Amino acid sequence: QVQLVESGGGLVQPGGSLILSCAASGFTFSSYDMNWYRQAPGKERELVAHSPSDGSMIIYADTVKGRFTISRDNSKKTVSLQMNSLIPEDTAVYYCNAWAYRGRRLDYWGQGTQVTVSS
Repeated sequence: QVQLVESGGGLVQPGGSLILSCAASGFTFSSYDMNWYRQAPGKERELVAHSPSDGSMIIYADTVKGRFTISRDNSKKTVSLQMNSLIPEDTAVYYCNAWAYRGRRLDYWGQGTQVTVSS
């Protein structure tokens, strides 16, 4: 059974930091691209950071470049998102995603964790 379990969300003041973690199980973690998405109220879900399975270029949304860092540990089957210099516009539900293509699209999602940036 595939599971992605996020943790680490919460309330933080502007300028603060948070680390989100995602623990994966039930699939071959190292063979999957791992991503963080977010969805703010009234907005579409957007890609925040992408960590490809082959270790090639990591991609960030322009809105978080230089502030967020994605990292993965294939041995522990975890992916994290270090978020620094948080701003109110970062407020959203953050989702961990695993993606691969094996003749068909394989796409798994966590339940999401709320991040609120407010004074």
